[in-house]
Amino acid sequence: LYLGDAKSTSTSLHRAQALQRIGHTVVQHDPGTIVQQSFRNPLLGHFHYRTGFRLVASKVEQWLAKTVLPESGAGVDAVWVNSGQFFSPAAVRVLKGLKVPVILYNNDDPTGGRDPGCWHQLLKALPEYDLCVSLRHSTVREMAAKGAPRALRVWMSYDEVLHTPPGSDERLDGIFQADVVFVGTWMRHENRHVFLRHLVNAGVKVRIWGDRWNKCEDTALVGECWTGKRASGRDYVYAVAGAKAALGLLSKGNRDLHTRRSVEIPFAGGVFCAERTSEHGLMYKENEDAVFWSTAEECAEKCLELVADSAKRESIRLAGMARVRAMHLGNEDVCRAVMDEAFNPSRPKVGEISPA
Repeated sequence: LYLGDAKSTSTSLHRAQALQRIGHTVVQHDPGTIVQQSFRNPLLGHFHYRTGFRLVASKVEQWLAKTVLPESGAGVDAVWVNSGQFFSPAAVRVLKGLKVPVILYNNDDPTGGRDPGCWHQLLKALPEYDLCVSLRHSTVREMAAKGAPRALRVWMSYDEVLHTPPGSDERLDGIFQADVVFVGTWMRHENRHVFLRHLVNAGVKVRIWGDRWNKCEDTALVGECWTGKRASGRDYVYAVAGAKAALGLLSKGNRDLHTRRSVEIPFAGGVFCAERTSEHGLMYKENEDAVFWSTAEECAEKCLELVADSAKRESIRLAGMARVRAMHLGNEDVCRAVMDEAFNPSRPKVGEISPA
């Protein structure tokens, strides 16, 4: 029984599909469809987000008890809750009535400081889950400290199907052919526009894909670099594979040391260019599998070098593709590891599935 976002662009759906590919029968229900009426008014949606969805908790509990469990019937072997922000302790206890492992998989940073109100229900419910899975050392340790019976750290994952490199029959339109690309959302406090402005001022030609860049105060940057839309599905693959270098910017608010871009870009055939961190250093050999930098000035220098040197780009691209596959960080790999952990309760209270 899989409870998570079912939109085609959601990584939640990609994990549900990966579970199916590795042999599980997946029955999916999307809790967002139950609470969406509360979000139709933007002000109400903002209120629910800031107050941790407390006023929709009872609606979710009733939906689980009266619709999801009766429709699922007998034969459920495990429950996978993706994200978990809508699930109160009482909601998780409803699921525990199935007498099977109940897993929480959260790919954000619910114990961090970026979106504290959003995670009110999730944090209260941590002790009710059998296994809580997250993507950062700090988050997993804090989940355990807040009462999670078992907490598991996994690394970010690509999708083995969605992120396959462009095939010989897939023609990349001109909009996907760029010197340097950044695919990501504008965020008010992340200052991504300031970083990208440094690159543009240094002579780097940048193309931006993503939502909310119309809110950016640097209207000249937006007018020059933004495509005006997000890149999802195969367009995302074309955008990172069609550029001479693809940037991976971290979310400081989410305490990132690597992100999903860190694996998706090399898997899709892009040249990965990202901030130098301890985790990136564990994943890739610098200047062989990927390119790293510590400042905007160094990033601009590295980007200009890559744009000018096609042989170096191709060498890094091929090495990065080989290395990311060797790490076994696909959705199927991660889902298989999570399910194995869920059915082995004797494992340590705090564990980690590391890259190969």
